[in-house]
Amino acid sequence: MKVVILAGGLGTRISEESVFRPKPMIEIGGMPILWHIMKTYTYYGFSEFIICAGYKQHIIKEWFADYFLHTSDITFDYSRGNNEIIVHNKHVEPWKVTVVDTGLNTSTGGRMTAIKNYIGNERFMLTYGDGVADVNIPKVLDYHNSHGKIGTLCMYSFTQSKGVVEVGRDGIIDAFREKSDTDGDLINIGFMVLEPSIFDYIHGDEPFEYEPMNRVVKDRQLAGFVHKGFWQCMDTKREMEKLERLWAEGKAPWKLWEE
Repeated sequence: MKVVILAGGLGTRISEESVFRPKPMIEIGGMPILWHIMKTYTYYGFSEFIICAGYKQHIIKEWFADYFLHTSDITFDYSRGNNEIIVHNKHVEPWKVTVVDTGLNTSTGGRMTAIKNYIGNERFMLTYGDGVADVNIPKVLDYHNSHGKIGTLCMYSFTQSKGVVEVGRDGIIDAFREKSDTDGDLINIGFMVLEPSIFDYIHGDEPFEYEPMNRVVKDRQLAGFVHKGFWQCMDTKREMEKLERLWAEGKAPWKLWEE
């Protein structure tokens, strides 16, 4: 199953870093947060990715182009007048990565539409390129299989001002709204499982989180999976520093894999 990662936004709220590179390429522990997200999926056996790039998309492409060199020991031998490259201790991931330039100012729905041909008529997973979690992906998939709806959305109880998800007793999402200061409700953290019919709900270049998702909700085709572990987005420099500190201290809950 393919994993789609939305990685094309400008990252204006963390402009101290994103002025130089796309937000998904901001590093935690010396590796882009995009790498951390992909490692989580790889831990559960999912290794085919479609990256919806946009802002400074060439940086993402160049990083993957050089990934083999980044993660191996290299000897550059010029002693015989040639540029001979000898690779030692290869540490590459078993990834197949398609990076698609989905436009500079395209909305999330437009970015999804741009990679539709790469999905085909298959179920896929979708997440954002700026948040890490210890979500149990197989459990999310089992839940998705159990209800037969078009989509499953991971939710989390968080105290920041994010979009609130209202869920009925049957687990089907009833509505989205903005979070108030007094809320203790569930928010959308991404980590979605979607059937290909989701594209029927996206009408042109529009934010996926608004009208398209509300259309799915109106048809009672979106179910919510409550994640009770760790999740953290990286919208601000303070949040970046928090993730960096957790990684440096060896306390990163999203690090499910071994070295």
